[in-house]
Amino acid sequence: MVSQSGLRVFEGAVALVTGAGSGIGKALTEALWSRGSVVVAADRDLESAQEVAGALQRDGRVATAAHLDVRDLERFREVVAQTFETHGRLDFLFNNAGIVGGGEVTNSTIDEWRAIIEVNLFGVIHGVLAAYPLMRRQGFGHIVNTASMAGLVPAPLTASYSTTKHAVVGLSKALRVEASAAGVRVSVLCPGAIRTPILEGGRHGLFSREMSEEQRKTMREFSERLRPIDPLRFANAALDAVAHNKPIIVIPSWWKILWWIDRASPSLGLLVVQRLFEKSIQGPPSSHRFPG
Repeated sequence: MVSQSGLRVFEGAVALVTGAGSGIGKALTEALWSRGSVVVAADRDLESAQEVAGALQRDGRVATAAHLDVRDLERFREVVAQTFETHGRLDFLFNNAGIVGGGEVTNSTIDEWRAIIEVNLFGVIHGVLAAYPLMRRQGFGHIVNTASMAGLVPAPLTASYSTTKHAVVGLSKALRVEASAAGVRVSVLCPGAIRTPILEGGRHGLFSREMSEEQRKTMREFSERLRPIDPLRFANAALDAVAHNKPIIVIPSWWKILWWIDRASPSLGLLVVQRLFEKSIQGPPSSHRFPG
C-alpha cells in the first residue's frame, strides 16, 4: 500500500529500528520484515543487532545491522544518512531504544536520572533531529517513538522512567502537529506490560545493577500481575495502528481503561493507581528501593 505522500506502508518501505537487538525492537524488526519492509536493525550491542538481522536473511531478502548508541547524535545522523544513501529513502524511524530504572525518588541519585534521561529522552530527540529534516526534504516519512503507559498515567517507583516517557509523549504530540504540513507522520507507542527483558531491567537498565535474586523474583511476580503479552503480538498490533496513522497507540487495549480514567478525572486516576500500588507493594518504604 502506498499513500499519496509517497510513504510505503509497509511493502517496500525502508525502516530504521533502534534498540533492535532485543525486546520490542527485535519484534518490530521481525514484524516489519514479514510485511515486506527493508529493515536496518540498530543497537548499541552490535552483535545482538547482527543476530536479529541475520535471522531474517532468507528468500533473497536482506536485513542489515548498524551499531548505534542513541546518546550519540552524530552517530545517529551517520546511520540515518547511510540508510538513505543505500536505499534512496527512509519511510520509517522507530525510535525504540530505552532503559528502565526506578525505586522511590528519595533513594534515587543524580547519576541514575542522567543515565535514563540520556537514553530515553535524548535518544528520541537525537532520532528526530537526525531523521526529521531528511523526511521533510523527501516529502514523506513516519517517526514512531516508543513511550510507555508510564508516559500517560502515574507510575510510582519509576519516576525517572515515567518522566522521560511523559516527555516523549509530549514531544510526539507537538511534532505531529508541526510535521503534518510537510507530509511527515508522527506516532507514539504506549505499551502496557510486554514480556521483554525490560521487565527485569533489561540488558542496560538501572534495575539490572546488583539486583538480588529475591528482588528479581519480586519484580517477576509484580510484572505477572500486569498480564504481559508477547512482544511479537504487540509489534503486529502496533504496526496495524501505525498503518492507520494513529497518534497515540496503547497496547494491550485493556490499558486504555486506566488512561481514560486518568484523563476523565486526574484525581480519580491518582486514587486508582494509589490503590493498585498499595496492593502490589508490601513492606516498609525502605524495601521499595530497586538498586541502581
